[in-house]
Amino acid sequence: MSEIQESFFSHLIELRDRLIRSIVAVIVVFLCLVPWAREIYTLLAKPMLAALPQGGQMIATDVAGAFFVPMKVTLMLAFLIALPYVLYQAWAFVAPGLYAHEKRLTLPLLVSSVFLFFTGMTFAYFIVFPTVFVFVNQFAPEGVAVMTDIDKYLSFVMSTFLAFGITFEVPVLVIVLVMTGLVSVDKLKEIRPYVIVGAFVVGAVFTPPDVLSQFLLALPLWLLYELGIIIASFISRPAKAALPSEADQG
Repeated sequence: MSEIQESFFSHLIELRDRLIRSIVAVIVVFLCLVPWAREIYTLLAKPMLAALPQGGQMIATDVAGAFFVPMKVTLMLAFLIALPYVLYQAWAFVAPGLYAHEKRLTLPLLVSSVFLFFTGMTFAYFIVFPTVFVFVNQFAPEGVAVMTDIDKYLSFVMSTFLAFGITFEVPVLVIVLVMTGLVSVDKLKEIRPYVIVGAFVVGAVFTPPDVLSQFLLALPLWLLYELGIIIASFISRPAKAALPSEADQG
């Protein structure tokens, strides 16, 4: 019993140490970026500023908004920069308890998940934001000055980044479902029509109330679902092909 308790407490201590290292890494990167907080926010606001009419600008309605909003953006960027190190700490904590085949599966999925999440954010910044902001601002009535609050803009950007980042994780989710045996590739193909409808529902919920932004989220979600099915089909075939040969040897 004492050995079990010692092992449990040693794992807690290791978890605490790795969490502290991760937090320190984020803080160090954040402190290094603070001198450029204004420029970082300007870069984030560039799609909106480019879509505003000539002379348009953003405003800060909160007393301390002009200070805290750039700090929030800088902290978000610091976390993204430190994310590989944070994930390494998480991997180093759980890896000793995994079997060899679980390690071969987990590490590639972890790396691909991070890559796809960043890809989703990049897609939102370079494709979705310029398209949606220009489209929305074109409908501003004459005589109405479009001046977006920087805090509300940050909330919109964060929620959109999160929505597209999670959307781009669909291939990983599909592959995990197939490889764990929870769902077959044939079943995934069978429910395709429901997935397409669900993609547009998700697009309507997590994007501004216009058809264009809904389409820009729903279409990648559907295409990534199809990509996940294709990859899962290639991965599951060798395993199925190996089963008859093993039976013959027996």
